[in-house]
Amino acid sequence: MNFKRTLVLAPHTDDGEFGCGGTISRLSESGSEIFYVAFSACRQSVLKEFPEDILITEVKAATEELGIPSSNLILYDYEVRTFSSRRQEILEEIIKLKNDIKPDLVFIPSVNDIHQDHFIISNEGVRAFKLSTLLSYELPWNNFSFTTSCFFTLSQANIESKLRALKCYKSQQHKSYANEEFIKSLGRVRGVQIGSEYAEVFEVVRMVY
Repeated sequence: MNFKRTLVLAPHTDDGEFGCGGTISRLSESGSEIFYVAFSACRQSVLKEFPEDILITEVKAATEELGIPSSNLILYDYEVRTFSSRRQEILEEIIKLKNDIKPDLVFIPSVNDIHQDHFIISNEGVRAFKLSTLLSYELPWNNFSFTTSCFFTLSQANIESKLRALKCYKSQQHKSYANEEFIKSLGRVRGVQIGSEYAEVFEVVRMVY
């Protein structure tokens, strides 16, 4: 399939890179115009040794590494873990994105993601893009269950691009899943499932041809 315009909805900066960074790299290589939207830079939970806006600097570097032009990076400033009280506002923002960008492929968190902010972005994303191709990306630490129904094969270069992008998040390196060995191993596991060296897996919410 030839996706001309791709939209990645990330509740927080770095969610998109973790969930579909390799696929973003592959789609960028193939000529897809990619838009990355992050709804929170998590100012309230940044470690004290970093500036509170560090994730804004980091997401700019990370998305550039994946081939996304700065003009296609859209950042909102919702406070982390408060999305549920602002879901109508968030839905309206997503509908505006739909009308402005008109993507033919949209990535969202899993509809079963247990993080409250991820859940809201996923659910409002489904509402806004119910007539579009929707794929949910994998974040194993937040997914109690995940249906491996769609795979994107990745090259070594795609995986390395994802790893470089995630290394841009110096403020997040303390997290257990921000681990190069884990990220690379997960890519290998998903690759083995389809006879490829590397892959990323997605749940199909809706597929429109």
